[in-house]
Amino acid sequence: MFRFPPLFLSAVVLAGCTMNAAAQPAGHSMMAAADAAQTITVDTSAQGQAFPHFWEDMFGSGRANLVMRAQYQKDLTKVKKVTNFQYVRFHGILDDENGVYSVGKDGRPEYNWTYVDHIYDALLAHGIKPYVEISFMPNALAAKPIHQSFWYKPNISPPSSYAKWDALIEAFARHLIQRYGINEVSTWYFEVWNEPNIGFWAGTPKQASYFKLYDNTARALKAVSSRLRVGGPATAQAAWVGDMIAHATKDHVPLDFVSTHVYGDDSAENVFHDNRKIAPHQMVCAAVSKVHEEILHSARPHIPLIWSEFNASYANHQDITDSIYMGPWLANTIRECDGKVQMMSYWSFSDVFEEQGVKKTPFYGGFGLLAENGIPKPAYDAFALLHKLGYTRLPVDADDALVTRRADGTLVIAAWNLVEPGMTGPSRTIHFDLKGLGENAEARIHRVDAQHGDTLAAWKAMGSPKYPTLKQIHALKMDAKIGPPQVVEVHDGQLSVRVPPMGLAVMTVREMH
Repeated sequence: MFRFPPLFLSAVVLAGCTMNAAAQPAGHSMMAAADAAQTITVDTSAQGQAFPHFWEDMFGSGRANLVMRAQYQKDLTKVKKVTNFQYVRFHGILDDENGVYSVGKDGRPEYNWTYVDHIYDALLAHGIKPYVEISFMPNALAAKPIHQSFWYKPNISPPSSYAKWDALIEAFARHLIQRYGINEVSTWYFEVWNEPNIGFWAGTPKQASYFKLYDNTARALKAVSSRLRVGGPATAQAAWVGDMIAHATKDHVPLDFVSTHVYGDDSAENVFHDNRKIAPHQMVCAAVSKVHEEILHSARPHIPLIWSEFNASYANHQDITDSIYMGPWLANTIRECDGKVQMMSYWSFSDVFEEQGVKKTPFYGGFGLLAENGIPKPAYDAFALLHKLGYTRLPVDADDALVTRRADGTLVIAAWNLVEPGMTGPSRTIHFDLKGLGENAEARIHRVDAQHGDTLAAWKAMGSPKYPTLKQIHALKMDAKIGPPQVVEVHDGQLSVRVPPMGLAVMTVREMH
């Protein structure tokens, strides 16, 4: 049931702390701790800097074949409505379940684009462009039957014949252009494979054999049209980007962008190859900074960087990806990664997703913004609120707030109280001194926290049903609603807000005339 928080003097908005120093183990009484407090001064007339919404331009999803499911498309529509995202990325467009590649009785390759057309037609009908991950290997073209451990068992072998692989890629590109036109397809991205540095590529040695796959694929695409955009290496753990640029430069291989992945629970040993201490909520942007610096010091310092997978966890932790923690985690990730990446793709928009098989419960730590049956998680509400941010970022001396301005002068502020899962801590009261704001203004405050949109807690309160009834599903969708904004008056630019642990608040502030 939706419950309004207590009204505070002035205004209530966002707040946060990037690793609350006062955090206590779960179970410690929060009542014993006094609220933390701070003041943030904002020059509302500052020029600021451009603030493109790089975190919501693209989402990942379950494999290609799932696009044809009704629930996938319902979820696509729902997330599109609150983020206006432009691209979606998924594995497996070339997998056998899509019927793309076979060998005829005469031994010659045969191509079938029926499901490819169904998949891409559906995306385009929803206003979404494909970010084409070229994967995995059709069984009839694979050098060996080497299958990755996912439930749907994709083949991760190199091709038995690169001549046949090149012909497949050229035919694929020609078909897309014939169906959708070069003006459309040239706005897509083509990314070669997925995470070849870990368990998704069986070529050896891994990097050299991947570079061969990349070179052939990129040249085959460009042979069809130089306007097609191709890149990689789409690695896990922020790996190989510098090597990729050096290789492409040395061998004159087409490379229009670079891409890689990282998750909040990736280790420093795997990402940085040392034992430095990095908090989970800082790992993603620490990795982004690492790759950003590699690019700046490469032969291609201005090449676009696309972070084609990220999330707080890769390991299905219910208390992370299903929880209210995702609000402050996402806001802080946006704050830290701003200016270092062209586009980031949250993995993923929906739990219509079967890498571990058919899901057995709606809340299992899945990657999606929407759980089974389209039930919004707190992460969905967080994306919806952060979409409200303006496109100019104003400077503030704070690590738990973002202050932005829209073209019409409206301020949109996000603040959060970041406490790691399993910990708790005091609420935080943040006072904003909005210098340059008119004498009278109005703030509208939306929140995601334990009392606004916490569907995981609502599901647990039901007894954690594995198969919720239709009535329970309806109730959970109602619990996902964060409710109307709290409206408060702001006088002489003075605005205060109290934010609970793991809370996110987003506030729009307009002058009143």
